[in-house]
Amino acid sequence: VKIQKRMLGALSINRQICTLNASFCRRFNLKLDVKKGGFHRQFKSLPKTIKEIKKELKEGEEISANGWIKRLRVHKEFTFADLNDGSCFNPLQIIFDQSIDTKKLNFGSCISVSGSMKRNPNGQNPLELWASSLKILGDGDATNNPLQQRNSQNADFLRENAHLRPRTNYFGALLRIRSEASLSVHRFFSEAQFRYVNTPIITANDCEGGGEAFSVGTRTKNSPKEKQEETWFKSFFGREAYLTVSGQLHGESLASGLGRIYTFGPTFRAEKQSATNRHLSEFWMLEPEFTFGGIDEAIQLSEDLVKHLIRDLRDKCCEDLEFLNKWVDKELLKRLDDTLEAKFERISYDEAINILKKSNEKFVVKPEWGMDLSREHEKYICDTHFKRPVFVSHWPKEIKPFYMKQNEDGRTVACTDLLIPGVGELIGGSAREDNFEKLKGAIDASGANSEGELEWYLDLRRFGSSPHAGFGMGFERFLMFMTGAPNIRDTIPIPVFPGFCKF
Repeated sequence: VKIQKRMLGALSINRQICTLNASFCRRFNLKLDVKKGGFHRQFKSLPKTIKEIKKELKEGEEISANGWIKRLRVHKEFTFADLNDGSCFNPLQIIFDQSIDTKKLNFGSCISVSGSMKRNPNGQNPLELWASSLKILGDGDATNNPLQQRNSQNADFLRENAHLRPRTNYFGALLRIRSEASLSVHRFFSEAQFRYVNTPIITANDCEGGGEAFSVGTRTKNSPKEKQEETWFKSFFGREAYLTVSGQLHGESLASGLGRIYTFGPTFRAEKQSATNRHLSEFWMLEPEFTFGGIDEAIQLSEDLVKHLIRDLRDKCCEDLEFLNKWVDKELLKRLDDTLEAKFERISYDEAINILKKSNEKFVVKPEWGMDLSREHEKYICDTHFKRPVFVSHWPKEIKPFYMKQNEDGRTVACTDLLIPGVGELIGGSAREDNFEKLKGAIDASGANSEGELEWYLDLRRFGSSPHAGFGMGFERFLMFMTGAPNIRDTIPIPVFPGFCKF
């Protein structure tokens, strides 16, 4: 009797919850997702995507779908079409019988189709849409379409025709993963109580001090051509200005008031090495800064971030990652899972040099203390020696920027580079120098403040300096690791690199 009373009580409570949920959902235009245990917002003003349709499939249900034909197979009695709108990897199969005129359909045609869902026990898709009506929204023009069915275009062609490549399976998968990775970045830092900030794209400083920044100005049409080159860079701002190479210095000023911040946006480097498969002239950089912490906290936060992103994308981008694992990099999923399981190695720069010197490898560049590590050195350390991601910390101060905190030994700074298999350097971070005199000395030695450009940066140490640290992660570098893409130009929607700025 007691058990029956408890069950009846539970049923009563469940009914009340269901009534409350229904009222709540109607009021806020939400839908209860029982499988994931939460709500998601319904956008009734928009037509359902194929991803939404497939998620809510019911046999016999009448639906409408929109998209592009990815594959067309014409038989005697039926025509089969794979329809995709970009919302997911796997297409929705459409079946047309002889009552519908499909003669004008081509590969790439944009269509709107309505019909009912029917079960197909023998096919790859458990449910298929049997069409009852068809509307052609855009002709495919298969004769001139460079992305014709079964016509596999090479990667260089698709990079130079970036306006068409999102329609391919490969680039569609990369772009969906990129989108989800961006959202995952914001989720991670939001949960860690970081504030998202926007640092300027046009700036007066070259943060890295490399002198490889793009200058910004305006051309004066009325001035003589011979004088334009002398004046146009300075005329608008009254001084030289650049496209940002990093938001770090501005991020430090924001962290000095908000505590924990991150900036996530485009950065620009006018480097000749941008012509390699690991560099771009325009790319996205993720840069968190936090107060009351140092290099150890930055290292752990970096590892937590990378593992969070991998875990999140493995869960949310299964279809796309499985496709890439099959057709691009057959070791991709194993490598991602191994990275999740691994404890990232931590070594000093001194240890890294000793490992390289003791190896039997014949390096093109002989490793010596005081030099920066080349790609071949990075590859040996993380791909061959440790076979896992490696933090290399405490580098010689002479080869690092002025803002890094000097160690007590007087010869190194409190910084780290995260080397990751297949990619090389993914993250660079450091404790920032919080001592005014040491920072001023480093800036003066670098010549970066010859005209007082960084007095505002020194003010951060003059007025209430605090211990703080941060790092930068090249977003496209991470996507190379996450997707197995062999060229970084594949991981950004519209690539810009030396000799190429077409769109």
